[in-house]
Formats: sequence, structure tokens, C-alpha cells
Amino acid sequence: MRIETHRIGQAKVAEIQAEGLVLTSVEDGLSLLGDLYYQGFDKIILHEENIAPEFFDLKTKLAGEVLQKFVQYRMPLAVVGDFSKYTSKSLRDFIYECNQGRQVNFVQELSSALKDL
Repeated sequence: MRIETHRIGQAKVAEIQAEGLVLTSVEDGLSLLGDLYYQGFDKIILHEENIAPEFFDLKTKLAGEVLQKFVQYRMPLAVVGDFSKYTSKSLRDFIYECNQGRQVNFVQELSSALKDL
């Protein structure tokens, strides 16, 4: 796993770049959140391909539990990927609702993530 650092004004943004999965459980999310917070990062960008497929199946509750931690600890998160392949109406609604707020955004491109954060 590699961390690419971006600056948005005074904010220090961590873009996680990795081969394979980085987020497969709530514990992974908390660990990532804590590690990056203590390294002085203010915001996080994750790529869809580094997140377990179960995250995008809302029945597993993984997405809700992980994102709740990011919101609870006030760490903005952007997830970059192509979400059009997911056909679940509930997931599409979930993504839409997340994108209405300022804490968690699902975007298609890195440039959008940097702009939204």
C-alpha cells in the first residue's frame, strides 16, 4: 500500500494506492482511519478496486458500519470508481444519499474526489 499525498488548501489528503484489497472489514476501516489520522491526514480517498465486493452489497452492512466510523470521527472520505456496474437500487440510493452530504462521496474520477473534498 502506498499513500499519495494531495493538498487542498490547508487540508492534507491521503489517496490510498494499492494492489489488492485494503478494506475488507470494519476493523480494516478503523485501522486505516486511525493510521492516517495519526499521520496528520485530514481526508481520505479510496479506490473501489481496493474495497471488498461485500462492501457494495448493503445486506452485509459492511458499508454502513465502515462509513459510520468515518462520519463519527469526522474524517471525510471519497471513494473513486465506476459504480454503474452495480444494479442494486438500494445501493444506488445509498450512494445518492451519501453524495448529498459532505462526509462521504462516491465519484468516478480522482479529480472529482479532490474537488468534492
